[in-house]
Amino acid sequence: MNWRLVVIPVTLIPIFIIAIQFDIQFEDVLAIGLFPFLGAVIAMMIKLGLQGVKFAYITRQYLGQFDSFLKLTGVRVGSEFIKFTTPMFIGAEFIVIYYLHKKGVKPSKSTWIAIMDIVTEVFAGGLLSIMAGIIALLNGAYVVAGVILATSITITSLWMILFFLSSKHTFQVPKVLSALVQKFGKEKGAKYIEQTNSWMEEVCTMSRENLKTSESKKVFTVSFLFSLASWSFYGISFMIIAMGTGYIVNAFDSIMAVMGANAIANLPITVGGSGLAEFGIVAYLNNLDPFNFDIPEGTGAWDAVIGWRIATYYVPIAITWLLLVKLALSKISKPQAS
Repeated sequence: MNWRLVVIPVTLIPIFIIAIQFDIQFEDVLAIGLFPFLGAVIAMMIKLGLQGVKFAYITRQYLGQFDSFLKLTGVRVGSEFIKFTTPMFIGAEFIVIYYLHKKGVKPSKSTWIAIMDIVTEVFAGGLLSIMAGIIALLNGAYVVAGVILATSITITSLWMILFFLSSKHTFQVPKVLSALVQKFGKEKGAKYIEQTNSWMEEVCTMSRENLKTSESKKVFTVSFLFSLASWSFYGISFMIIAMGTGYIVNAFDSIMAVMGANAIANLPITVGGSGLAEFGIVAYLNNLDPFNFDIPEGTGAWDAVIGWRIATYYVPIAITWLLLVKLALSKISKPQAS
């Protein structure tokens, strides 16, 4: 886990490059003001809190009165630290699976809960990003729209197809990969492949048993609405902090800009989407000409974007780290009945 702490300073490099390129002084960021900055932090924490509540809701629906609702919420919020420190914002699901497994939940059931959580998040975020891409396209920002749509459609479609196919088809480790693992891993490799195939079969079985039930349809719908609300608060956080710089953007445009930037930041190029998210927001708001990434200097958006990045990434990363260590990775004792 320590290596993740090391990569955090690396994410500051794009911020420094942007600041130097567009002559943004430290005083410009401070000029945002304390209240707009705190407002953006609060909006981001509400976003994370809603994700945590959603996870606790899903877990309770499938496991009954399992664990403290507050603790489950905290574990999910803490798991976001992994997403903040990896390309493409992946990894949080492994923390919640680990936590549930340590609490005595079967791997297949804990994986199913994690999948329900992430699929509804990806679906809601994907729909908002696709909407942002369509709006960018209609405004002539073809390059920006192309990147947003290509990324969001690909990721959303992949997750949704795999999710619904799992109820009709039992996935197994691809034969080519299986052969390579067994060839180089010998007996241990064969054992790992067998365990993985067994786990995947159990997950697909759970999918078949749950997806068609009215209970799971309700859980999916409620979780999807939670995700929409969560992403909306994330989008509004930019509008709040922009007010402190005098850069005026309405709530809808703010959500669309942030979700468009989020789709661009999902490209597996930088840790935590550093640099990509910042350029994505300004590119979206300025309706870049086709194939022209020369963003004019002095635009009021840059001060807001850097302040927004600090409020919604660097502050939450510290909070999620504390929750991760204190809750998800702390010593866990299994309950007598799971």
